[in-house]
Amino acid sequence: MSTYQIAVVVGSLRRDSINRRLALALQKLAPPELEFRHVELGELPLYNMDEEANPPESVKRLKAEIAAAAGVLFVTPEYNRSIPGVLKNALDHGSRPYGKSCWQGKPAGVIGTSGGAIGTALAQQHLRNILAYLDMPTMGQPEAFIHTKEGLYDADGNIGPASRQFLEGWMQRFAAWVARHAG
Repeated sequence: MSTYQIAVVVGSLRRDSINRRLALALQKLAPPELEFRHVELGELPLYNMDEEANPPESVKRLKAEIAAAAGVLFVTPEYNRSIPGVLKNALDHGSRPYGKSCWQGKPAGVIGTSGGAIGTALAQQHLRNILAYLDMPTMGQPEAFIHTKEGLYDADGNIGPASRQFLEGWMQRFAAWVARHAG
């Protein structure tokens, strides 16, 4: 059985982010062939084309971590009906300079949670549009718009019984997606 390194990109910088919590809980549900590495976005400067020839170390690190991964798991909140600026900034840094994108060809999964009833549906759709342009094969089904509410997690921070089967199945599908598309 092959092992696949997965870059986890959480679109929130907040230490107690509900999406970071979801990412950590999802890892526990993943099949054993997936290994996870969280990619830090907080150190990235705002994208500036003037710096492409000599990017900061944080940008080089981001690109190296994505390049080393077999797939990418995006866990995003929804800000103002779209993706957070920190996530868009990371996508822009990784895609430049033109023709040297670290994202190209990396299989992706998109998920997120919010306190609202529609979860992160609009942010996920915007992110999928960007990933399509970046040439990332992105798992389309099952969609997962997770509503953070009582019972989503148990006392130990694991996914609670009401959502466990669905999210475990989602992680199995993601693992199969990565195995299918990983070069």
